[in-house]
Amino acid sequence: MPVGTEADEGDRGVPDDLPIRAGFTLDGGDGCIADARHHAAAFLERARTDRHLPVSDRAVDVTQLVVSELVTNARKYAPGPVLMELRLTAGSVEVIVWDSDPTIPAAWTADPGRVGRHGLEIVEAVTEELSVGLEPVGKRITARIALSDARDDHAATGS
Repeated sequence: MPVGTEADEGDRGVPDDLPIRAGFTLDGGDGCIADARHHAAAFLERARTDRHLPVSDRAVDVTQLVVSELVTNARKYAPGPVLMELRLTAGSVEVIVWDSDPTIPAAWTADPGRVGRHGLEIVEAVTEELSVGLEPVGKRITARIALSDARDDHAATGS
């Protein structure tokens, strides 16, 4: 069963009283991908309702998609638990997934005929930034997703 924790971190452009990060240990079992998606949606809903941050529906959907892809890959290629952290920054949410496999993933060349193995391509396409860092054990993948939808911003400003 996942264990969640929340902790305040230094000011990164969000209100001081905002719990700007939550960490979860996912056991790698059959339900861990659904658990990770649920945690992501609940985290962003708290940011939206409790802290009145502008979290678009698109941001929630994209965050859940990114979480699904990254946790699926970790579960598929790395033995043991998966750690996931969600972190709010000014205007974005970062999804950080750690696993025990030190292999740096790479997106495959686009091939519409290929069945499967499109996860990293999808993550790269829907995020503002994607980075991979080696850890003493395994790797850490960080994906940044905008909280607002550019289409919503243009509609609100009339541009």
